[in-house]
Amino acid sequence: MPVERISKAFKDISASFKVNQLTTDIIAIKNETAIARSIRNLVHTQKGEKFFRPNLGSNVTALLFENVDTLTASSIKTEIELLIKNYEPRVSLNFVSIIPNYDSGEFEAIINYNIIGIDVLPQQLSYALQPTR
Repeated sequence: MPVERISKAFKDISASFKVNQLTTDIIAIKNETAIARSIRNLVHTQKGEKFFRPNLGSNVTALLFENVDTLTASSIKTEIELLIKNYEPRVSLNFVSIIPNYDSGEFEAIINYNIIGIDVLPQQLSYALQPTR
């Protein structure tokens, strides 16, 4: 039986592609920041956008062009929950809350999750989902 590691480190490259002046390597983002970036990228990835992974992604971007109401908010919530459960194995999802903002025509997304493998408090990612072209 394999031994399960209690602690892991998660690393990704920065989207700015800036170079560390001392090592001349691309700056890395770690642990909580890397996972938050990954979740946000997953939410904004459309199905069929990634080569050789046609099922990776969601319909969230398309739903942002629907009416700003509780029905659309519920659909976005379901899409995000399925996406994280299927494609982000590093987290255990606690809850997703999508709040429609009728005045600005956007939705506020609040995603709360635990990171599996490292000892940190539950993480919360919140940002505005806006329709953009």
